[in-house]
Amino acid sequence: MDTATRDGTETDRDTDRQTDRSRRVDPSRARERAESFLRESVGSADAAGVVVNLSGGLDSTVTAALAVEALGPERVYGLVQPSTKLGAHHTWDAEALADALGIESDTIHLQPLFAQFGGVAPDRFELHDRPTLVGNATARLRMTMAYLAANAENRLVCGTTNRSERLLGYLTKHGDGAADLLPIGHLYKTEVEALAVELDVPRFVREKPPTAGVVAGQRDAEDLGADYDVIDPVLRLGVDEGHSAETIAAQLDVDRDVIDGLLERYRTTAHKRRRPPMPSRSS
Repeated sequence: MDTATRDGTETDRDTDRQTDRSRRVDPSRARERAESFLRESVGSADAAGVVVNLSGGLDSTVTAALAVEALGPERVYGLVQPSTKLGAHHTWDAEALADALGIESDTIHLQPLFAQFGGVAPDRFELHDRPTLVGNATARLRMTMAYLAANAENRLVCGTTNRSERLLGYLTKHGDGAADLLPIGHLYKTEVEALAVELDVPRFVREKPPTAGVVAGQRDAEDLGADYDVIDPVLRLGVDEGHSAETIAAQLDVDRDVIDGLLERYRTTAHKRRRPPMPSRSS
């Protein structure tokens, strides 16, 4: 059957996908830009190199690979910081990837540290069965360790957050949202996926379901209400191009409730993308 006779559905969807692909950055140019940015950032800070938190996932692997290409493996240090025993396979992946990249790395198990942290916290901050509190606290402990390493060896902390996560506030303040530089912070998740192919990141990493890696079994799509193949086109149209939800719904085959939810999340998490506010000095 000719796809044009099916109410135009399949044809429209193909056109939408082609239009979205045309908006994406070229992976080769994105690679060059990110590597140049890394060299300039580290050079201007007169730093010895960078520290990267390695999770075994796509974003941290791409970030580390870019840093190795830009700076050389001897100037990149990886930290693998598992927080639960259930994530052991991610730890093994991260360690193997560090070896493959030829960088020095250390594995620090946060479970004992977090247990001590929870033990000294006031009773009113009970952490049992409160995954958001646990996840945020764990992310901040990871970044504390990363900055300890950076301070000790005159390095910069290289963040691994992408544009999709930043626009949706899908990060922890002073946790994974804290860094000295963000080499992939301007790239949507789907663009990071294309960059991973350009960098020859192993297929098993590219095919992993995206996860924040702080709570066992958690998946980005469950938290955000959609996969990144849906999220990114909505954000491009709504944030980059300023279109309304109505216009986006007319252009994309996406449920209106999903569009409204993503745009609302973008608006309500603006505080995560700004520096702390302060009063003006003027009267």
